[in-house]
Amino acid sequence: MNKIIVAIDGPAGTGKSTTAKILAKKLGVLYIDSGAMYRCITFLVLKNNVDVNDVEKIISLAKDAKIELSDEKVVLNGVDVSKDIRTLEVTNKVSTISKIKEVRKILVDKQREYANENSVIMDGRDIGTVVFPNADFKFFLICDLKTRAIRRQQDFLDLGQKISLEKIIMEIKKRDDIDSKRAESPLRKAKDAIEVDTTNMIIEEQVDFLFKKITNTET
Repeated sequence: MNKIIVAIDGPAGTGKSTTAKILAKKLGVLYIDSGAMYRCITFLVLKNNVDVNDVEKIISLAKDAKIELSDEKVVLNGVDVSKDIRTLEVTNKVSTISKIKEVRKILVDKQREYANENSVIMDGRDIGTVVFPNADFKFFLICDLKTRAIRRQQDFLDLGQKISLEKIIMEIKKRDDIDSKRAESPLRKAKDAIEVDTTNMIIEEQVDFLFKKITNTET
């Protein structure tokens, strides 16, 4: 396969990350979880008790952060933070940190570096519109709100966190609002992206749909 870039965007809980991770293995390309990078900076902000309004300090943390991504682990400054960045506390603050223009620029530069020498699949909210506007394939995943919340609830349960569905729905609505209305790189579908409604799809079906589009093996 020639070098390719696949962009997968959409709001939280649509199955972006899981689909992208499996799809990358199936295609034999590098998977980059852009959301994990923003979560790393958010984790650092919380860990260091930095005020979310202290933009200069947050920018400094982002500049100095050493983030290493692999199929199974997220390593931040030499420490495995794969579980730490998935807590509800980080989830509730990540959109606020993601709004900061300078933080986005720092992380977008890091994301583009990965694609300089590799075929990549990257998921996020602005991959097809900002990070890789010339990506070979662009997908925008959507899903019913309640279904998204149920999926998120299961993610938290897998991490040992029991959170009510009502609370998760409220937080997802809040995050959608922040992500779609932010001034820098808002969540929106690229004009040339293929929209995929994952409400009634299991992960295997999502992966299969995207795989066939990419490899042009639809029947």
